[in-house]
Amino acid sequence: MKNTKPKSKVAPAGAAKRRVSRPRSAYSKDEIREIFRRFSIQRPEPKGELEHVNPFTLVVAVALSAQATDAGVNKATRALFAVADTPEKMLALGEDRVRDYIKTIGLFRNKAKNVIALSRKLVDDFGGAVPRSREELVTLPGVGRKTANVVLSMAFGQATIAVDTHIFRIANRICLAPGKTPDEVEARLMQVIPDDYLYHAHHWLILHGRYVCKARKPECERCVIADICKSPEKTCDIPAPLVELPPQAIAAAQ
Repeated sequence: MKNTKPKSKVAPAGAAKRRVSRPRSAYSKDEIREIFRRFSIQRPEPKGELEHVNPFTLVVAVALSAQATDAGVNKATRALFAVADTPEKMLALGEDRVRDYIKTIGLFRNKAKNVIALSRKLVDDFGGAVPRSREELVTLPGVGRKTANVVLSMAFGQATIAVDTHIFRIANRICLAPGKTPDEVEARLMQVIPDDYLYHAHHWLILHGRYVCKARKPECERCVIADICKSPEKTCDIPAPLVELPPQAIAAAQ
C-alpha cells in the first residue's frame, strides 16, 4: 500500500531570506519629499558646525569629533589650526605638541597619534593633498566611512550621507530609514531621499537631531514636520511655523 501522506514542501533556497521583511520607511515618496522641502525652507544653506580652513583641517576636525562635541573640538582646534593647517606643518609640530593642543577632547592621546599618522600618510602617499575618493580616504588612520563621507560632502561637494549618532537616531526614531547599523541606515537614506534634496540632507538631519529631535527628549512643539512624523514618541501633531532660521554662525570659512 502506497503511503498517501502528503509530502512536505521543501522551500527553495533563499526563501527564508525573502520571508524576512526588511524594515522600510514608514513614509510615502510624497511625504518624504515634503519633509525635506520643509527642511530646505527652514535652513536653505545648512552647514556643518566643525570649524576648518581647508580639506586637511576638515579631515582632522572630523576625526577628532568622534565621541566629542563639535563645540569641544572647535575650542581645541582653533589654536592648533592656527599653527598647523597642512600635513607638513602638523608633522613638524609633532605628536606631543598636538596632544597638548587637543587634551580637552576625549581619547586625545590616541587621536593625537592618528593625526600625526594620517598627516604622514597624506605626505607620503598623496603628495600632501586630501584624496577625493572614499576608498582612499578610509585608508587614513582614524578615518572611517562616516568621516570620509563628511569630507566628500563638505570639502568636495559630493552628495553623501554621513551617519553619526544624530542621523542614526533620527532615521530610526521617526521611522524614515530604519536600520540596525549605520551602514544600513546610510543605504536606506540614499534610497529614499529625493535626488534634488540629497546634497544638504546630511546636515538637515543632523541639525534637526541636534536642536529639535533631541536624544533625551524630542521638542516636538518646535518641529516643522510634527504633522507628518510617524514616531511613536511624538508628543505633538501641530507643526511649528515654517520660517527660515537665522544663518548659522560658523566662525571658520567653509
